[in-house]
Amino acid sequence: MKIGTDIIQISRINASIEKFGHTFKEKFLNEEEIQLIKKVESLAGFWAAKEAIAKALGCGIGKELSFHDITIHKTPKGAPYFTLSHKAQKSHPIESSSLSISHDGGFAIAIAAIHLKNTD
Repeated sequence: MKIGTDIIQISRINASIEKFGHTFKEKFLNEEEIQLIKKVESLAGFWAAKEAIAKALGCGIGKELSFHDITIHKTPKGAPYFTLSHKAQKSHPIESSSLSISHDGGFAIAIAAIHLKNTD
């Protein structure tokens, strides 16, 4: 089991939205994800979630895994979960995972727990 966590100040995300507008969202979200976002707190949570997932996978966001390789979804009850692009699935075959996102006091935090398939 691998675990990743990330925390971000919501005001940093808000400042980026004010400076870059919709372009900032497109930097790390796909259109489906953008439609899920109703508040800046949620946007910050999605940022933290993608960072936490990348940390749990042991590579961070970069050449091996981009923001767009990770898609955040919500169940009908509103619980977050994620999927990886086909490219990312080849490098990171996931057997099971869990994602939690929360925000309070000006911060958003996410924790990802991932169990990778045994590829031995």
